Amino acid sequence: MLLLAAGGVGHAMVTGLSSDVRRVDPFDGLDTDSRPKDDNGVNFLVVGTDRRDGLSATQKERYNLGGSACDCTDTMLLVHLSGDRERATVVSLPRDTYTKLPPHKDRTTGKRVAERPAKLNAAYTAGGAPLTVRTVEKLTRVHVDHYLEVDFTSFMSTVDVLGGVPVCTTKPLKDSYSGLDLPKGTTKLNGGQALQYVRARHLDGGSDLSRMKRQQHFLASVMSRATDTGVLMNPVRFNKVAATLLESVRADQGFGTEQMMALGQAMRGFSPASSEFASVPLADTDHRVPGLGSTVKWDERKAAKLFAALREDRPLSGPTEPKRGGPPQVEVAPRNIKVEVANATGRQGLGARIDRQLRGTGFATAGVATNAPRADRPRTTITYDPRWNRSARSLAAALPGAELVKAERRGARMKVTIGDPDQRVRRVEPPEVDSSPGEAPMRGDEVDCE
Repeated sequence: MLLLAAGGVGHAMVTGLSSDVRRVDPFDGLDTDSRPKDDNGVNFLVVGTDRRDGLSATQKERYNLGGSACDCTDTMLLVHLSGDRERATVVSLPRDTYTKLPPHKDRTTGKRVAERPAKLNAAYTAGGAPLTVRTVEKLTRVHVDHYLEVDFTSFMSTVDVLGGVPVCTTKPLKDSYSGLDLPKGTTKLNGGQALQYVRARHLDGGSDLSRMKRQQHFLASVMSRATDTGVLMNPVRFNKVAATLLESVRADQGFGTEQMMALGQAMRGFSPASSEFASVPLADTDHRVPGLGSTVKWDERKAAKLFAALREDRPLSGPTEPKRGGPPQVEVAPRNIKVEVANATGRQGLGARIDRQLRGTGFATAGVATNAPRADRPRTTITYDPRWNRSARSLAAALPGAELVKAERRGARMKVTIGDPDQRVRRVEPPEVDSSPGEAPMRGDEVDCE
């Protein structure tokens, strides 16, 4: 939806599109005084439901979508758009999160229900969009400005109208429950296959956490696909994509024409590098609760820091002032940066030493160095794809004096060409983050084969 808003189309077209959006009131009955305070950014609660009303019998059979819908949220994302409209932060909220639903009116019986323990995705079943918003705000203390709801039909149709979305995997993925069957390598998924990919829960030990990571990778690929193929700058294609997406979307009444136009004007130049993805840090992935079974429990201290960053409109990862006398802290964790080293000094063994030292400070080096023609001047260069500019700056921090050289469409792997015979490697520290344990937030331009 943010990408559509940034498409640069005219007011008349956006007016026509927004009039097609089905509306829902997610703020009905919410106590304004007890809600979290508004912040400088804009926060969207995006939920994916398992509604499949618009799918044909053939589609349901082909993509293992039989059975009845549970009337619950299959996926839940909290999206923060920064106040300067230059950054989007996407936080996945585990559907099995242990929580307590606030007192509410049951959407089926109309009776008042007291606070009770539940899994997060049960909020939608019990009280629809309003209870879902209340529960998320209570958990995160983040003010929800807008609500967007997407179902299976909308998801599949949007992927198809984009012409498919490529994903890459380092091993075959097969899940008999969802019907997913992908070979190793890169595959362009159609709408049905994409739905199987993001829904599969019986891979990697049946972990919903690995499923959330796949969803984040897929969203980043969608952003890359939409920007690289020029969809946003082509009014005809944009209109087709937008109309398809909005057919099955439900949104709050406040997200209309004027809001779309304001966001669009502010988000010109938005790219995959402008987005970052994280999951709520967890303390227990198998927290047993009587009557609920296995739930996941958040790490309260780390989760509080993560959501404080959203409230304070700060990126989840980024450079900070180095500790006095200590190594600099970089924007991107070195382990997420792929590097190949070439020696252009003629000094034997220098390339291998630099490769070894970079690996020692955490970079994902090739493990071997090649020889390159002698450099015209004694300076080390880092050749990089500008879409990975933050990764390039992080690598440059480890190679004092190195010069950054842009190379369009090079991809994620950086090339370090040693031109300075006295080149040294400086230790750097990864960003201090509090997302999922041991994992730094992923930027949209860092998506690679997983």
